[in-house]
Amino acid sequence: MDPNQAQQMHAAGALVAGMMGTFVLIALAMIAFMIFLFWRIFTKAGMPGALALILLLGPVGMLINACILAFGQWKVVPGAAAPAYYPPPAPSAQS
Repeated sequence: MDPNQAQQMHAAGALVAGMMGTFVLIALAMIAFMIFLFWRIFTKAGMPGALALILLLGPVGMLINACILAFGQWKVVPGAAAPAYYPPPAPSAQS
């Protein structure tokens, strides 16, 4: 292997390592954001927010969280209902 080819392979390896580092950082940011979102959902449902950490188990954790939210009892007090909105009547054409 000539030195030029070795230098090109080294540059390609550095490029792949940089891309993998970027992908790992993006994946960690997405996981942290999903944990934050599920933490909020669990607390608004009246459950412990730490249940969101089950997401760290990967796809199985997502399935477990979905089952907990789907079949668990939500301890939420319903808020005041908004008054019904009735649009104003359409103007009638008078001749």
